[in-house]
Amino acid sequence: MPQGSPFWTFSLALYRTPGVPGACIALQDECGVDVNVLLFALCLASQGRALPASGLAQADGAVSLWRSEAVRPLRAVRRFLREALLGADASAIAALRDKVKAAELESERLQQEALFALKPAANWGVAGDPIAAAARNMDACADMLGASFPSGPRQAMLDAFGDLLSRAT
Repeated sequence: MPQGSPFWTFSLALYRTPGVPGACIALQDECGVDVNVLLFALCLASQGRALPASGLAQADGAVSLWRSEAVRPLRAVRRFLREALLGADASAIAALRDKVKAAELESERLQQEALFALKPAANWGVAGDPIAAAARNMDACADMLGASFPSGPRQAMLDAFGDLLSRAT
């Protein structure tokens, strides 16, 4: 896997934190969150940048076609392959699933590279405190989706974000 941007490195570190994978999946499946857009918002928060929902919508719009035509179809195939319905060799299906999973991960990395390359808009201000910016950015993401994030996954993400920041200092 190519090294990737600092955003990719941030995402990998945050995703490895206990509780984050489950929280991301819950927010994705229950609220329609694009996890890469959420991670982008948290990465910017690590620099003290708070984004309004309109800023997140701009970022989301920049990657929406890629998400719908590359990331989501690969995710759907990977999830489908969890069940060996074909009657074929289960180990062969598992090997295929691993290849699709690798392609899905690479499609997400490329989406993150596109997000990282965005030039910050003037309304992507600086909040100063990264923890406050993270909470504001999560709320902006929920607002952009017209959703209310469940408190458990939201808090798990914020706790993991705080843990990651404390490990970095």
